[in-house]
This record gives sequence, C-alpha cells and structure tokens, in this order.
Amino acid sequence: MVNISQRLSQTLKQSPQQVLLSSLLQLPVLMLEQKIKMELETNPLLEQVDEMDMEQEQLDDEDQDLEIELKEEDKNGELKEKEEEAEVVEKDDIDWEAIVGDEENYEYRAPRDDSAEQFERPEVSQETLEEKLLVQLHMQRLDEQQVMIGEYIIWNIGEDGWLSCSIDLIAQNLGVTVEEVEKVLHLIQHFDPVGIGARNLQECLLIQLEEKEPRHELAIAIIRDDFDDFKNKRYEKIAKKLNITLEQIKTAIEEITHLNPKPGEGYFSYHENVVIPDITVEKEGEEFNIFLNDSNIPHLRINNRYKNILLQKSGIQQQNKEAKEFVKKRLESARWLINSIHQRRLTILKVMETIIQKQREFFEKGKEFIKPMILKDIADEIGMDISTVSRVTNGKYVQTEHGVFELKYFFSEAIRSDDGEDVSNRMIKGLIKKMIDEEDKKDPLNDQTIAAKLKEQGFNVARRTVAKYREQMNIPVSRLRKEI
Repeated sequence: MVNISQRLSQTLKQSPQQVLLSSLLQLPVLMLEQKIKMELETNPLLEQVDEMDMEQEQLDDEDQDLEIELKEEDKNGELKEKEEEAEVVEKDDIDWEAIVGDEENYEYRAPRDDSAEQFERPEVSQETLEEKLLVQLHMQRLDEQQVMIGEYIIWNIGEDGWLSCSIDLIAQNLGVTVEEVEKVLHLIQHFDPVGIGARNLQECLLIQLEEKEPRHELAIAIIRDDFDDFKNKRYEKIAKKLNITLEQIKTAIEEITHLNPKPGEGYFSYHENVVIPDITVEKEGEEFNIFLNDSNIPHLRINNRYKNILLQKSGIQQQNKEAKEFVKKRLESARWLINSIHQRRLTILKVMETIIQKQREFFEKGKEFIKPMILKDIADEIGMDISTVSRVTNGKYVQTEHGVFELKYFFSEAIRSDDGEDVSNRMIKGLIKKMIDEEDKKDPLNDQTIAAKLKEQGFNVARRTVAKYREQMNIPVSRLRKEI
C-alpha cells in the first residue's frame, strides 16, 4: 500500500547570479582582471569598450535624440507598425529591445582616476632555477640515460631547493636502479647553488660544509653525528660527548649559521613576491577617502554587433531554437557578470567604509591603536551575511598611511584589561614580540615569565595563551632561542 504524505521544510538555494557574485567577491583585483578577460574570450555578447568609444557613443546618443525630436510626427505610425510586428512574436521569445536597450543596468563603467600615471614596470629577464641547473647538467660528460635522470631530478626540485620526491620513486618511474639515481643526484647537489636537491635539512647543510674551503671538521661532525642535539640546541650535551668547550661549539655554530638552508630561494618570479593593494585609503582633512584600485578593469557592455541583430525581430524569428537558446544564455551570463562586478565594487566600498568607522584611531594614529573587532560587527552594521564580509576581506589588501595590510588584519579577538577596557589580541601579540626582541638571548624569557610581565602591565593573560600567540607568530620556545 502506497502512503502519501506532505512535509514542510525550508531549504536555502542560491541563484546563479548570487553564486557568481560570491565568487567575484573573494577575487583580488588581479584575479578579477584575469576572470573578466577570460569571460570576454568565451562570451561573444560581452564587449570591452575604451574611453574614446564611450565618448563617441555619448555624442551619437545626443544626435539620435535630436533626430527623434525632428521626426516626432512619424512616431505614431512607427508605434502602430511595431504593435503589428509584436502580434506575430511567439510567447517564449525574449523581449530583446527591453533587455538590450537597458543601458543603465547592463553596462558597467567604472570611474577612472585620470590623474594617475599609467605605466607597466618593465620586467627583467631572469634565469629560473631549473634553467640554471639544466645548463650545468648539459655541460657534464654524461650519457643519455644520466641526462634523462638528471632532468627528471631537476624538475622535481621544490621552491626551497630540496628534492620533492624519493629516489626510489624516480628509479621506478624511469626504470633505472637506485644507485644510478644516487650517482646523478650527488652530482647535481654540488652544482651552483651548492646543496640543491638535498632530501632534508641535514643533508643540505652537510653538503655545503663539505664543499666549503677550508673545511670545518667540527661543524661537519656536529651536523653529521649530532644533528638532533644541534637542532634542539642541546649544546652542553654535544660538548660533553665530544669533550670540547662551549666556546669551540660556538665557533662551529657560527660556521653553520652562514650556510643556506634553502638554496632554491631567490629564484621566484617578480609577480610571486608583489602585493597589489585592492584599496587605497587617503586622509584629507578630517575625512578618509577610499579608492578602489580597479583602473585596469575593462569597461563592459553588450556587444554592439549582437545588439543590432537582437533588436531586429525579423532576424531573430529566422533563427532556429538552439541558436536563440544559446544567445539567451550568453546574454544572461553577460548581464549577470556586469551587474556582479558593479555589486562587488559597492560591497567592498561599504565594508571598507565601515572598517574605517570602527578602526578610526588605527587610521589616524597607527597600529598600536587597533581595536578588537570581529566579522559579525561589520556584518551587523551593513546588514550583510558574515560569509559575505569574510569573502570581501579574504586575500585583499589596503594601502594606508601606516603601510599595506590585509583586510583580515583589522579583525581580532578582545582581551579585557584590569581597568575594564577591551584591547585587541594583536596588541598583546605586539607586546609579546617586543619582549622577546628585547630579551637577553643567553637567558630568554619563558612563557610563564612573559605572562607575568603582561600582568604587571594590566593584561591578565594565561601562560597557555602566551604560548598560543607565540606559536601563531612562529616564534620558537625559549630553549630554542637561547644563544651560547
């Protein structure tokens, strides 16, 4: 027996336009520019327009208005003719004239800062790490199999300069023996930079020490035989084992600290090390002006060529159903993109304006005056969802008088001081870092001592909280900060 029942439930679904806006919100300005260029290539109804075309369009619009006024007496006849044409249009057809002619809603023209100097930095041709190693490899007297192994090794060296896969896997993939891979790897490890292709930190440092002249035998012995104690700064144990003084250990440590633990660094491209601010905040008098750095974002509009075709109803009627459906989807996609770009701009400006209102002292006086603030504070203020604010602030940077900061920087938890005032945990982190920077490196401060010093300043912070903040700043424990 079949049972029929009804159930009432609530579900949350996002429209395609909401999904598109969400994806655009989290893109920084450079990625947004690439996204738009990709859409321009794939959607024929989208068109990029430059400043001169926009000015010419405005002049053409004025001429058309004048011509319409001069031909006012023919208007009634034209309207009647259009009504007759409309009667033969099928019900599922699109009102192209209403959609395409809606210039106000479906053409995004971002304001431009004409005073800003426009130029692109000339990029210097730089040799990559792989190119440098391959040149050295092909200068060696090697057979074809060794060259093949060497190239495979080089293309599997990571950005830090270490080998990113095991020699067993390389041997298996190339159908050679582990000994043959070891032989070629040993050769590459002595290329410039020395230590490239090492499998771990110990091997990387040891290769450099063995290559260095004059050889420092004590440093070699420490890295080769007592690396674990060296890494954990158990210098007294090493001195006792080797029957030497701490002064001799200190000399060896100085030799080791001059080595490069990551020989692959320094070969990244220019773009990978540059932060392009999405927003600029400038103070003028008592007010703050907000500028979006989107001058390179193309002006978009519906393609004029397709616009003219779509406005010709007789031409559309002759097209088959598939063609009309294709045009309809591309038109919707173009409209959604243009509107979403405009909405993205308004949302970012609104979020940044609210951040300035709540962090005014920071923008006026500097980092020391940052206040505790969470995403919900901004979301409640502007009437948006927390996830929307999170997308806006993630991966985007603002240029201020006090430096360039990620928007996430302005959000932090609150800690109550003894006088009842809420302070940002970023301020506490700054105090911890300052204490560690100024500590006696021969007797560094432990977490309990730092917590006690913070309490003296009116901040009741637990030892485990100090440890958590210290780890978030990538500062090692006191034992590892100790110098001999």
